[in-house]
Amino acid sequence: MFSLENTADSTSPTLLLGSAMWGWTTPPAVAFQLLDSFYAAGFRQIDTATNYPINKQPEDFRRAENILLEWIKAHQVADLQVIVKIGSLNNLRSPEHNLTHSFLLMNSDDYYFRLGRNLAMLMVHWDNRDQLADIQQTFEGFQTIQAQGIRVGLSGIRHPTLYAELNQIFQFDFQIQIKHNIFHSDYEHYAPFHRKQRFLAYGINAGGIKLQASAYHADSSLRARGGDTTEPHSLTTALQQLLFEANQQPSRPPLDSMNHIGMLYAYHSPDIRGIIIGPSSTAQLQETLLFYRQMQQFDYLDVIKKLKSMHLDHGV
Repeated sequence: MFSLENTADSTSPTLLLGSAMWGWTTPPAVAFQLLDSFYAAGFRQIDTATNYPINKQPEDFRRAENILLEWIKAHQVADLQVIVKIGSLNNLRSPEHNLTHSFLLMNSDDYYFRLGRNLAMLMVHWDNRDQLADIQQTFEGFQTIQAQGIRVGLSGIRHPTLYAELNQIFQFDFQIQIKHNIFHSDYEHYAPFHRKQRFLAYGINAGGIKLQASAYHADSSLRARGGDTTEPHSLTTALQQLLFEANQQPSRPPLDSMNHIGMLYAYHSPDIRGIIIGPSSTAQLQETLLFYRQMQQFDYLDVIKKLKSMHLDHGV
């Protein structure tokens, strides 16, 4: 019988509970259940953003974080490690942002007031700027934030080389969120920051792609985001065959979903510090926690090699 307690060592990628769909396809009551189960299993890291959910409904701007805040207050929790991505000015999927020194400090004060000791990190969210002088304002804001005991990080940076150039002066120990799955990875985009376990992988299920068309339901995240669920991805057949071959080994638990593929691929990728998961039900969460333990206890090296080869062969 597998324990669902958080027993990962400090060098293994940990799990973070994502909130991108809270208040959208994941109702607040379900988000509360997810938080209850995740917390009870010993995990503490939560990922959210000012503009979650990004559903193009202005009235839902900051709704995900407010669901989290309601749960924190209801349970009087003070030992979470919450990452908040800031800078975006709406949830319309637009690049509009404010990353000036003063705006960052205003957000830092606001989130510390709201989250207290639960606030662990503030991350820049979606920065398309290409001028060092503009970006330096953000770094100066980071200096003040870090001096307050809050870590800083990056997500969705168009020009990482400029951030790396400035960081030769400021020396921030950034954590960086990247989309990272068998179909697409932003890891190479952040080459100046390689060779350190600093990356947090999100989108491990490629936005909700299923191996079987029948697995999509009315509130599937891929459908909610406007994706096509009628046509299978070009790699679906190859992945189904890979799972069939992998499951010929009776000495380990079988693989049967994109979630398993995504977890394995991220867990065994270079420099990955954590994996952001986005379950839509407690059943999905429990299945993810179980497989997380199985990855630590069983050998899936043959599958990992094939996944990495498939990634390279298809140029994705």
